[in-house]
Amino acid sequence: MFESLTSRFGGAFSSLRSRGKISSSDIETTCEEIRQALLESDVALSVVEEFIEDIRKKSLDALPTLQSGSNQANAIFEIVNASLIAILGGQARRVRFAKNPPTVIMLAGLQGAGKTTLAGKLAKFYADQGNTPLLIASDLQRPNAVTQLQVVGESVNVPVFAPELGNGQGDPVKVAKAGIEFAKSKQYNMVIVDTAGRLGVDKELMKQASDIRDAVNPDEILFVVDAMMGQDAVRTSQAFLDGVGFDGVVLTKLDGDARGGAALSIASMTKRPIMFASTGEKLHEFDIFYPERMASRILGLGDVATLAEQAKKAFDTDTSAKLEAKFASGEDFTLEDFLEQLQAMSKMGNMSKILGMLPGAGQMKKQIENFDEGEIIRTKAIVQSMTPAERREPKLLNGSRRARIAMGSGRKVSDVNNLVDRFSAAQKMMKQVRNGGMPAGMPPGMAMPAMPKVTKPNNKKKSKSGNPAKRALEQGL
Repeated sequence: MFESLTSRFGGAFSSLRSRGKISSSDIETTCEEIRQALLESDVALSVVEEFIEDIRKKSLDALPTLQSGSNQANAIFEIVNASLIAILGGQARRVRFAKNPPTVIMLAGLQGAGKTTLAGKLAKFYADQGNTPLLIASDLQRPNAVTQLQVVGESVNVPVFAPELGNGQGDPVKVAKAGIEFAKSKQYNMVIVDTAGRLGVDKELMKQASDIRDAVNPDEILFVVDAMMGQDAVRTSQAFLDGVGFDGVVLTKLDGDARGGAALSIASMTKRPIMFASTGEKLHEFDIFYPERMASRILGLGDVATLAEQAKKAFDTDTSAKLEAKFASGEDFTLEDFLEQLQAMSKMGNMSKILGMLPGAGQMKKQIENFDEGEIIRTKAIVQSMTPAERREPKLLNGSRRARIAMGSGRKVSDVNNLVDRFSAAQKMMKQVRNGGMPAGMPPGMAMPAMPKVTKPNNKKKSKSGNPAKRALEQGL
């Protein structure tokens, strides 16, 4: 979503770094470039002006104390980064759990913002952490809203309280109150109330939302907003804040191609934190919103922390430990190990999104966009068509075996040859790194220290000498 903004920020700082010693006019030029970038990204004018004034003042104040050289540009970069984090909310905020369960979370927002799907994502997120959420279908206005919530709840294995069929029939306030009592009786520790929306803000919408709020006394009211709305997102959030009130914001459709101004405007305008973000249509594509990570992505530094968390979830701990032990002991990385890694990568989700979290991903935009997701599937098919012995010992792969594997995987023999060649090159590189060598293409001075070899203890008993003096020396006496 922030590709254009990231590109403009990158250009501004690249120009600043090329100047060496920075003057006050350089800072003014950079501030103007950032200002234009933010306005083009649909950030609210008042937020832009406040942000630019903040970084201008801090940068000019810091200028006399900065040393000449590239450190000056880096110092300005850090000032912009800190201000960007502040605009996005400062620190991530979690849901406040009630002292006496259940914790009640009420969702509010316009129709089409994705509240119902978001309810399922939120339920799955907390169920995966050991909680016992219950979904309450209080959106009785939109056609099939109750059915949709039931389908979503079933897909994440979370129960749904839905005594009314909806479609314009039933009292949403009574349903919400009854749902809370049901949750208490069945000892659910969390309740997520899905409410109705409208195509636009009106009195009827606000009245119903405020009536549900008063009836269930929620611990958290989350305003769900489509991140692709631009300036309308800010106006709508302000209307809900005035009419119903809310404690935090949830951004949906952050994977869209809009300019992303809503994310930079809402927290600053409403003084309410962005608590969660939905980054895709799948139910697991949802997480806590971390302002520092989003700022890092906007500034082109990637999001290594989120990438590491996703990898930790996908890669089995025992498998990772086994591979580390093999690497340290000098054993070869096999195609069986490679297959396990491919299967774990598949669990991480869309590879284009994963690659987009890497530092400098903006410079590889075309390559990332053109990444063929099917390549992983095709590669897995080739490896899975091998026998266990062939995976452990690729040297067995003669011409006839490669032809059989190609036929079994539906690929060409040249595809099998290409995979084996690349795998052999990777094996050699790993051996070089393990032994302290330097892979081809790396600059001088970047060699890694040799990994210590793990040797098995020799438990074989030694024969004792018949000479008493010699035997005493052998025993260390």
